[in-house]
Amino acid sequence: MRISYPVTPARWRMSVAPMMDWTDQHCRFFHRLLSKNALLYTEMVTTGALIHGDVPRHLAFNAEEHPLALQLGGSEPHDLAHCARLGQQWGYDEINLNCGCPSERVQRGSFGACLMKEPRLVADCVKAMVDVVSIPVTVKHRIGIDQTENYAFVCDFIDEVSHAGCAVFIVHARNAWLKGLSPKDNREVPPLRYEWVYQLKRDFPDLVIVINGGITNSGQVEQHLQQVDGVMLGREAYHNPWWLSEWDAQFLPIAHRQSNSFDTPPLTREWVEQQMVDYMQCQQTEKGTPWPSIARHMLGLRHGLPGARRWRQTWSDHKSKHLPPHEVMRIAHDTPAR
Repeated sequence: MRISYPVTPARWRMSVAPMMDWTDQHCRFFHRLLSKNALLYTEMVTTGALIHGDVPRHLAFNAEEHPLALQLGGSEPHDLAHCARLGQQWGYDEINLNCGCPSERVQRGSFGACLMKEPRLVADCVKAMVDVVSIPVTVKHRIGIDQTENYAFVCDFIDEVSHAGCAVFIVHARNAWLKGLSPKDNREVPPLRYEWVYQLKRDFPDLVIVINGGITNSGQVEQHLQQVDGVMLGREAYHNPWWLSEWDAQFLPIAHRQSNSFDTPPLTREWVEQQMVDYMQCQQTEKGTPWPSIARHMLGLRHGLPGARRWRQTWSDHKSKHLPPHEVMRIAHDTPAR
């Protein structure tokens, strides 16, 4: 079996990784202000949370966030099919299966990176989802598990899963050590093998291959895009979000750029901050969402600029949480840099 939906590689050319506790809908609204076209991903949502929990709380998003992918965590084909169908009904543009998270909590649920040991099961999960949705079903995974490094392992994994109907693979270019390393160390200790990801593209030229892991600057992005179809950025994009403002013009083809509700003059950090203040006020008024839980996502907006530390301290000062966000912004800009 091969794909049952059209795949345009440009959709995956630049994306922000799914990151637990970070890429919630408020973070994604912020990122969309900076890039109109980068593909955004939700935090991982487990099938159990959707089947037994509050579906609107997990799946609600702002219309401005498109293009937007829902990342699911699970290992039961029937449950994943049910949740993929929910994702399409709620308006997501893609369903992504997490086969890369190495945390012990995820392992206890028998999903995440440990699924790479069972490519037949992953293929069954993918097929179950592909059979019930008309949007792309994609997989995010590592190049291997534990300390054994074997290119044939990841090659065989992709071969099996692609025949179940997955045409897009987002490859974190490190092994996932299932024992002995924290999730943080798993992002830093196992060596990066970018050449393996390049080789996957050569071995599977008809598939979309996206590279992820350890990428921190535009020069690296340009180098990777000469070898693979797309680049996914994680923590560097979160901590230095202004970088996203360069992506549309620098990396995304003109034909792929789209216009959404943010038709504005050239971006400035001040404009983005004002949009976030308006958004915070609206969310707090309409939904009772405390603005500090939204403001935390934009603390890197002035990264590298004079006065950035004091600006960040003002926005994260718990003593200001009773003030309206527009007043906090005024204080942040009126306070002299130290």
